[in-house]
Parts: sequence; structure tokens; C-alpha cells
Amino acid sequence: MPPKRHLTARRVRLGAELRKLREATGMKAREAAALLGADSVQMSQIESGVAGVSAERVHRLAAHYACTDEALIAAMKAMAVDRTRGWWEEYRGVLPPVFLDVAELEHHATFLREVVITHVPGLLQTADYARAIFSYMVPGLPSSELDPRVEHRMKRRAVIEGDNPTPYETVVHEFALRIRVSDRQVARAQLHAILDQIERDHVTVRVIPTDQDGFAGAGASMMYTGGPVPQLDTGLRDAPTGTAFIDTEPQLKRLRTLFRKVEKASLDPTASRDFIHRLSKEP
Repeated sequence: MPPKRHLTARRVRLGAELRKLREATGMKAREAAALLGADSVQMSQIESGVAGVSAERVHRLAAHYACTDEALIAAMKAMAVDRTRGWWEEYRGVLPPVFLDVAELEHHATFLREVVITHVPGLLQTADYARAIFSYMVPGLPSSELDPRVEHRMKRRAVIEGDNPTPYETVVHEFALRIRVSDRQVARAQLHAILDQIERDHVTVRVIPTDQDGFAGAGASMMYTGGPVPQLDTGLRDAPTGTAFIDTEPQLKRLRTLFRKVEKASLDPTASRDFIHRLSKEP
């Protein structure tokens, strides 16, 4: 298949999984390419996500790699043929690609877990809160860039507000709930919006109070998206060079462990709801 014009995190994720399966066999890229009647350049493009790959080729590669996990093979074949053009595509060329990648990952996720220390999670933000966050950038953004960012963030909420919502768990530090990114009115409205989301059966919010002993996880912010099978889970963490997408099992295991540690330091969902409710009533 010829290279696709747009590189997406989802296609990169498929290529990474194919590469891991190949490397587990000790097979060189040129050897795998020969099995497809291709060359090493084409194989490199497939494994890097630059080029698409057909479901038939995915199946052939899996067979040559001695992969017997039928669920994984089926999931990869489904990713190969997926041609979904979601709502996020209207922002291509308008917003940085990572905005679209995050929305696409959330759209396809089987579950979402998130830890946020300094800001309210994006999926729970109100438009005014999001606008305040994006307006703080230096240099300031013109309205032609600011407005699409706010719109995009609001549309992301479809994964927890739509007809077929995705299970969502988040742990939020009290600091994130108290920091006024705008004024008191916006802060209060944001807290009420979180309380409204908590009423949804598939949304779980836990709070880490500032007086919690033994919490040294100030750098714990992360998102973990569940794939159709565990091997296709993906983690996201902010890095100095931008958002890092994590797909190796040791790193994913580390994120799962981190989430459990942070969750253990938080209040239970009922106590967290009461905590947020008290904050919303403070003068």
C-alpha cells in the first residue's frame, strides 16, 4: 500500500505492535518484507505507521511471526481496515496533530484512566475553564487558534457523554480543584460540572486531599487508554518535547502500577463527591 498522507497515533500503534511481534522472533525487517514481496523500506514504513497495511498482510505477518493470539490478530486486522474519519478530522491543519491523536485514541478506547495534579482533566473541563487554560499560553493565541482549541476540547467529552459512553476513571488532586484558572464564578461552575459528571454511572472521580500523608506523586499526571486487547493499550504522558505515547509492556505496567498507587492515596468516590461538593460551597 502507498504511504498515507496523515500519520496518526493509532496507525503508529498498529505498526509498533507488528514490529514487536517481528522482533520477538529475531527476524530482520528485510526478511519480513520478503515474505510480503516487499522491501525493507516498505516494511519500515508499515512499522512506523507512515504506510497503511491490509488486513490480509497483517494476518500473513502474524502467521510468519508464529503469533497464536487470535484476539490480538483480530484486533490488529480491525485497526488495519478501520477508515473512521471522526469529528477530529475537521481540525486537521488547524490544531497540532497531537490534539487529533488524543481524540482518536479516546474514541477507540475500551476504558480511560487519568491522573491529573495541577488542572481539572480535559474531559471534565467547562468551556470557560478550557479557554482560560489556553489563553494563558505565551505568546498568546489569536482567536483563530484559541476558539478551535476550546471547541475541540468540548467535543472530546463525547466519549463520556454520548450514547455509548466509555468507562472513565480519574484521580484529581485538590490543588487542581482549588487553582482558579479564571475567576471564582468559573471555578464554581467547574466544580458543579464535575459533580454533574459524577452522576453518570460510568464516570468515577477520586480526590487526593492536600493533607494526604505519603503522597509524593506530584509528577504522576498520565492518561491510560484501554485497547480492544491488553497488548494494544496505550499510555500518554507529558514530556519536555510534547505528549509521549507509550506502548511497550514494561512502560504500560509501570503506568498501571502508578495509577493504583495514586488511587490508593485518594478518597473513595463517595467521599470525593462530598469533598467536591464542599469546595463548591466555599465563599
